[in-house]
Amino acid sequence: MAILENIRKRTTVLILIIGLALFAFVISGVFSSDNFSGAGNVGSAVAEVNGTEISRESFARKMEQASRAYGANMSSTQLVNMVWNQELQRTILGQEVEGLGIDIQSDQIVNYIAQNPGFSQNPEYLDANGVFSEARFKESIARLREDAKSDPNANAQYQFWLQQEKAIIQSAREQVYYNMIKAGVGATLKEGELDYHLANDKVDIQYVRVPYSSIADSSITVDKPEIEAYITKHASEFEQENARDIQLVYFEDKPSLEDENAVKAAISALLEDKVEGNENIGIDTIQGFKNVADVAAFLDTHSDEKYDTIYKQKNALPSQFADTLMALPTGKTFGPYRDGDFFKVTRMMGRKANGAVKASHILIAWEGAERANPSVTRTKEEAEVKAKEMLAEAKKADAVFATLARDNSDGPSAPRGGDLGYFQEGMMTDVFNDFAFQNPVDHVGMVETEFGYHIVHIDDKQDIVQVATLSREIEASEETNNKLFTDATTFEMSAVEGKGSFLDLAKESSYTVLPVNKLKEMDENLPGLGSQRGIVSWAFNEETSVGDIKKFNVNNGYAIAQVTRRYNKGTMSAEDASTRVLPRIRKEKKAAQIIAANKGKSFEDFASSNNVSVANATAVTVKSPTIPGAGREPLVIGTAHALADGATSSLIEGETGVFLVKVTKKEVAPALDNYSTYANTLQTSAANGVNGRVFQALKKAADIEDKRVMFY
Repeated sequence: MAILENIRKRTTVLILIIGLALFAFVISGVFSSDNFSGAGNVGSAVAEVNGTEISRESFARKMEQASRAYGANMSSTQLVNMVWNQELQRTILGQEVEGLGIDIQSDQIVNYIAQNPGFSQNPEYLDANGVFSEARFKESIARLREDAKSDPNANAQYQFWLQQEKAIIQSAREQVYYNMIKAGVGATLKEGELDYHLANDKVDIQYVRVPYSSIADSSITVDKPEIEAYITKHASEFEQENARDIQLVYFEDKPSLEDENAVKAAISALLEDKVEGNENIGIDTIQGFKNVADVAAFLDTHSDEKYDTIYKQKNALPSQFADTLMALPTGKTFGPYRDGDFFKVTRMMGRKANGAVKASHILIAWEGAERANPSVTRTKEEAEVKAKEMLAEAKKADAVFATLARDNSDGPSAPRGGDLGYFQEGMMTDVFNDFAFQNPVDHVGMVETEFGYHIVHIDDKQDIVQVATLSREIEASEETNNKLFTDATTFEMSAVEGKGSFLDLAKESSYTVLPVNKLKEMDENLPGLGSQRGIVSWAFNEETSVGDIKKFNVNNGYAIAQVTRRYNKGTMSAEDASTRVLPRIRKEKKAAQIIAANKGKSFEDFASSNNVSVANATAVTVKSPTIPGAGREPLVIGTAHALADGATSSLIEGETGVFLVKVTKKEVAPALDNYSTYANTLQTSAANGVNGRVFQALKKAADIEDKRVMFY
């Protein structure tokens, strides 16, 4: 933030140095820089950022654009959050560049556009040499503006361009702003030298560690004032947003055991022939699934799954029953069996022995062969010679076909060892197809196709089958649905009327209570329930209090929710932060106890009196401050590097315990003639992080009133 403050103090000088002119290049009444910070919006506001409103109307328009762009790939809440982040960044940075008086010239805008692939690779804007042309770009926009006066489609495109243009100008101005800051980011040769030594100076140590776990947590007393004092001292670490804890009971709309049995009985009743009628009207035999001749018509009438005449391999059948189904004789049935949410009966209609072949190949292509890789330059004659050589290699007793294919094949299957997987008749080119189906497993041979010469290994053959499956989905009955509604309503009313606590009432009825902690205002998904924006919005409603209970219609059922706790924006209370603070205070107290009990002890006495052993660590650097067996200990390693060779440290309060360290060897990296490489790396790393760090600093300093929860 100090850098930003200096920029503000030197605004005029910086603008003169960088040569920014306060004018905008105008093609179409565009490339103008009015109102980029969002000021002047009217109507209800979705948010207010440093006094500038983000209007609901403007936000809604951008939501519509985002929805058209992303469609069903994003939920409505995901779209809201995405647009919010964009608008927040646009507004905060817009305010900043406006305050600094940053504007851009036409050449900067065009240069920015020329670097954008969406424009620089558009054929409409390229010259005869395929290079982005400023003139052609301007002509295209001018032509679009003229066409927009009479053509509605052109007008829609032009209006879209106007929005693009504003975004381009804003992005270009932000780029100038970031570049100004990056210009002040650097690293000296001395810093480069330090970085070099931090990474390359090494130290060998002996150490004794008394772990904090040697003292039981139960022996350490921490009271509330201590927790509050710790929070006050480290307030920045304990900031929190508005949040809620809720608990839920989910009544899932799913079939009962009775529903399952009813579906199973119904499908079983369709298997055998039935006799209908009487002596007066005549007797008719209705064929069941086992015997019906017109299977397709039967399944159209009685099944949720239509007749599929395609022959299938074993892996296309339900995995749990695939072996049984493959062994069925033609005309026989198996079932009812349960497959997922369906009861099924499968009838074997036909079988083709060895109807699927698994093969691997080595493709030797020639220049000009169909789909040949451009890198292939051999002639057809040369390809034939090589293919015959590979055939001879592949036929050797000790040949590993997959290795030969990986090393020599020109086909895309080479990385897989030439594996083509299983295929049925007609899926390969004719010559290849005939070879595969006419030769036995383990046969190796060569065929020529339009793609090249193939050395083919027949890996396996499988039967394929044609099956007809009578299928019925297992669904909840009306009686089950009514009972579910009654159970959910009864539980809700009992909880609301205070006939017992939420947890006790759930326990009495053997319902599972699902706690959801620290919900944020714009959260959407709840564990096990998916997208439930309605529940989250209710939990944050100003009229909803802790203890309130409400029933919600959710996907496949009902959820009874109760708000159990609310967290207000600001510094955490002692209760809220205790789970994080307690371990830290305990560690501090344990360290103090260990240090007090061992002051003045020698290296050996410290180890023996605490019943721990002396350990060693070699070639440890400050940049990788990890001690084998002890973990990451930056303070310990830093202290060791500061000691002289042979020196022993005082007691050190480490991350995992109290340490005593003795340096046994120090190795200082040899001096370099020049440390510019290390300095440049530091500078590049710092510059690469400018955009993100600067925006986060601005965001943290901004006064943001987020009202999205009122609208979405």
